[in-house]
Amino acid sequence: MQSTPPATPATILALNNVEVIYDHVALAIKGVSLEVPQGGMVALLGANGAGKSTMLKSISGLLRAERGLVTRGEIRFLGRNIDALAPQRRVELGIVQVLEGRRVFEHLTPDENLVAASAVRGNRHDMARQRDRVYSYFPRLAERRGAESGYLSGGEQQMLAIGRALMTAPKLLMLDEPSLGLAPLLVAEIFDIVRRINQDEGLSVLLVEQNAVAALEVVSEGYLMENGRIVMRDSAAAMKNNPDIREFYLGAGERRDFRDIKHYRRRKRWLS
Repeated sequence: MQSTPPATPATILALNNVEVIYDHVALAIKGVSLEVPQGGMVALLGANGAGKSTMLKSISGLLRAERGLVTRGEIRFLGRNIDALAPQRRVELGIVQVLEGRRVFEHLTPDENLVAASAVRGNRHDMARQRDRVYSYFPRLAERRGAESGYLSGGEQQMLAIGRALMTAPKLLMLDEPSLGLAPLLVAEIFDIVRRINQDEGLSVLLVEQNAVAALEVVSEGYLMENGRIVMRDSAAAMKNNPDIREFYLGAGERRDFRDIKHYRRRKRWLS
């Protein structure tokens, strides 16, 4: 009897040959294609300035606020082309982005921050249920729920930023450099919580990171971005063992400019 091949996971997010231009002049993203499977965790890696944050903003719809525009290709969420949708409409569909830099309302308490984020959807009962869910994942926030958020530690503020995003009941959570400025132990704790949320609830995650070491420990697949282009796509395990990734992004060996040595020739193979 012939065995049935395993089903291919459905794709929640698909970018096809996307191009982004700022101020109608500066080409920032050059023909990027990327997929996030339903319930999957995917990392977008690369150095500062590679175009990672621009890529997230093209998905969340925040580009226009920075005079950016998707000029080519398409972005599809749950099979629907969302290129023309406003940012708030994308949130209603289930896309949420946690911006770089721990953006919270510092004069409000964690409780008030979460309530403010819940205004996007649902009623009072939904708000209470979502808030309890956030506190179950981030018990440290529950302990500080009455303090002004400006007095929270950097790690606690990052937890709150993620918690605010969860209050919108997203289908796709996009995290922009969540490890920035945090101690390694805090980074490991936050990434472990995000992985638990992914496993417990099937929430799809697109993680943008410079910290490839931490990111590749929690995702199943990764993309490497350089100068606005995707130059590599592979499983997390394969990327961790790739000599180029190990040398330039995992801190193995002396770090040098990628273009100044012979390894740069390998990058051309990635583009083929």
